Amino acid sequence: MLCQLSINNFAIVRFLELDFSKGMTSITGETGAGKSIAIDALGLCLGNRADTHAVRPGANKTEISATFNIDKLPLAKRWLEDQDLHSDEECILRRTITSEGRSRAYINSNPVPLSQLKSIGQLLIAVHGQHAHHAMLKNEHQLDLLDSYANHQGLLNDVEKQYKNVKRIESELKQLFASQEERKARQQLLEYQVQEFDEFDLKENEFEQIEQEHKKLANSTDLISHCQQSLSLLCDSDENIESMLNQASSLAADLESFDPDLKTVGEMLNNALIQIQESSGEIQHYLSNLEQDPEHFEYIEQRLSKTMQLARKHIVAPNELFSHHQSVKTELEQISLDEGKLDDMHLILDSAIDKYQRAAKRLSQSRKRYAKELDKLVTQSIHQLNMPKGKFEIEVNHSEENISNIGGDSIEFLVTTNPGQPLQPISKVASGGELSRIGLGIQVITAQKVSTPTLIFDEVDVGISGPTAAVVGRMLRSLGESTQVFCVTHLPQVAGNGHQHMFVNKKSAKGQTETSMTPLNKEQRIEELARLLAGDTITQSSLANAQELLIH
Repeated sequence: MLCQLSINNFAIVRFLELDFSKGMTSITGETGAGKSIAIDALGLCLGNRADTHAVRPGANKTEISATFNIDKLPLAKRWLEDQDLHSDEECILRRTITSEGRSRAYINSNPVPLSQLKSIGQLLIAVHGQHAHHAMLKNEHQLDLLDSYANHQGLLNDVEKQYKNVKRIESELKQLFASQEERKARQQLLEYQVQEFDEFDLKENEFEQIEQEHKKLANSTDLISHCQQSLSLLCDSDENIESMLNQASSLAADLESFDPDLKTVGEMLNNALIQIQESSGEIQHYLSNLEQDPEHFEYIEQRLSKTMQLARKHIVAPNELFSHHQSVKTELEQISLDEGKLDDMHLILDSAIDKYQRAAKRLSQSRKRYAKELDKLVTQSIHQLNMPKGKFEIEVNHSEENISNIGGDSIEFLVTTNPGQPLQPISKVASGGELSRIGLGIQVITAQKVSTPTLIFDEVDVGISGPTAAVVGRMLRSLGESTQVFCVTHLPQVAGNGHQHMFVNKKSAKGQTETSMTPLNKEQRIEELARLLAGDTITQSSLANAQELLIH
């Protein structure tokens, strides 16, 4: 519930700090005194848009804060916890607006965007304005009222979820269709490329291998000549390295017998001799396996040439040709999958629409059930509101062709106010006063079903008077037994039903206008009710009538 509202420099308010209680609070005052100004200020704390006119003339900024007790509001607590804004059992909303138009918002002293004020505000307060019954003429608002009364948010969420899924699949299908011709052209090109790559059949790392082999075969004559020259130097000529090392090794052995310090020289020469012999063996082995095969060389040369040609054609490096081949194959496979996906997507869409229709039917059945319940309650309410022969009915029509995020229902509020007349749309039958009474009855009934802890009725009793006004007052007081209710009214029959009463007054002095709001005690309440009854001239008769209207 709303515990306190603090207003600084807002419009014609210099400063107000108001404490509120449970039950129904009546708010009255003279015409133009600013009875709705506290509600307008509270609206800023709930995220409503503001401009520089909100700042009191001469002030630098407007500051408004509202304190709520959320001890018994699990939804509000959970929202605050999810946003990391929780603070014990209180929720303090604050809004500042500078004369330059800059706005800042806070929840429990934490800076937040306006969207978060609006989100938490919906869990704390519901405002019913004096023109709310005009919105009731619109079918979409009628549907909102029915859904609020039914409180089947789970069914609405399921319908919206299935609707979004249908739209997502339809979007994917649309994209697949739009790109189908492009995919077909691409598919033909890729099929040709893959066939060309498959026929050439280049293996992984093959380019490096054929490049090395081509270099070897292209230089085979030089390889043979150089190998033969090396062998001649090492072991085949009359004075070869191996023979000379043998002689040197023998001499080193003789030297070692004269001086043992020369032993290492002999070992080094022996090691060199071994390496020369091994090198000669390696060259002989390589030479014996080196063949000059013109046909194989031609094959390698052709394969290398084709590789280079394909690399240039596809604008890739030759050593990347194999991986490019694989990526082209993958892309072709994906296009083939997309073509097959079209058929699958049709089946998936049919399944999604079927799920949506089942969810929409469950929602429609719930709406029809609660519509019948609301029919009886609103009919009873308008009977009490001086329309004894009136009848109210909600017509719910379901169409599977109507696919939307709120289901496939269209609804119409039907009413008859006189016996013998058929039920007709409310916009065609009800007069202004009748519409006001029907709207008020629906607002009070639906308010009893919603979980919002604080309800504000801003002059919703316009067009109502006499015994009907007394009924409205009793309705709102009854509602205040379980919910905090604020009612801005000009009717004494309504104001007298409040558990509390606040009076709004406007004063002008020294070129400045200022609005105040003060709580009234019992005697002051009687005087205010008498003023509402008789105007500025209060008589003993009006005071007596006022005392009768005051509900203790």
